Amino acid sequence: MATINFGGVDETVATREEFPLSKAVETLKNDTIAIIGYGVQGPGQALNLRDNGFNVIVGQRKPSKSFDKAVADGWEEGVNLFPIEEALERGTVIQYLLSDAGQIDLWPTVKKYLTTGKTLYFSHGFGVTYHEQTGIVPPKDVDVVLVAPKGSGTSLRRMFVEGKGLNSSYAIYQDATGKAKERVVALGIGIGSGYLFETTFEKEVYSDLTGERGVLMGALAGVMEAQYELLRRKGHSPSEAFNETVEELTQSLIRLVAENGMDWMYANCSTTAQRGALDWKDKFKVAVEPVYEELYESVASGNEAKITIEANSKPDYREKLEEELSVIHESEMWKTGAVVRQLRPENQPVKEETEA
Repeated sequence: MATINFGGVDETVATREEFPLSKAVETLKNDTIAIIGYGVQGPGQALNLRDNGFNVIVGQRKPSKSFDKAVADGWEEGVNLFPIEEALERGTVIQYLLSDAGQIDLWPTVKKYLTTGKTLYFSHGFGVTYHEQTGIVPPKDVDVVLVAPKGSGTSLRRMFVEGKGLNSSYAIYQDATGKAKERVVALGIGIGSGYLFETTFEKEVYSDLTGERGVLMGALAGVMEAQYELLRRKGHSPSEAFNETVEELTQSLIRLVAENGMDWMYANCSTTAQRGALDWKDKFKVAVEPVYEELYESVASGNEAKITIEANSKPDYREKLEEELSVIHESEMWKTGAVVRQLRPENQPVKEETEA
């Protein structure tokens, strides 16, 4: 493990330098990693582990869209693609990557196969942290660990293929074997993490739910809508409103932030933009701080978990979700976005030049 100073605070992290892939493969050479759930995180983690040389199998119900996707990704039925119960029996490491609602439903089945010495792996602290609501209480004689990539499974896979890595957090909830730390770090390196920082199941889910509802998704969408709608009310065209609200952010500015930070992005903008950003930054901060306080309290109290579980348990949840998403999809703002994306140079058909 390495000690790195983050903004004045020393943290212990795991990097590929002191825990190389070869060490990770050696650590788990006698294990069979069973991926249960082939939806959001499952494909990326499973494929990265397979490509990195680990013994991986996938457990998936048949027929299902996820089963078909697994086959399309190269998993072979009866070889490394099995019914869920068989994969659970074969696996010594159970990567439980179903949705939070799916984990609740399948838990009675999973628990039967968690025999002494196995490792139960999560990529979200939800099920264990809110165990009073989910019923997910692991047996005492298994290791319970977490590796949470800081992004979607799609991003994890895409960055892996590009030779990059997505940072992840890791946590140990239960160390029954005395080897949980080495094993969780090996798994984190195996799925393609850039580096791993330590947390707890509780802190992971609190920060994750706050982030998803906040700056990563909820706040981002809300702020975009507010600015777009303001510009439209003030007489700006849809294309102008979208470009100034979304396109410039996603295609230019956020990429500068990713490269070297917010201060570097500011330094590479006009002096007019710099002045305005600095003058208005704190006003926005003050405006949203009470919302974040309310949000974090709702997460920590378990209220957000309750809302999520109740919503997901309704028989028409998927239909209701599609309705809510369609409102976004059908809005003027995102219809405009679809046209703008088509007009990006990289999305234009290549025209063959003809001789004069």
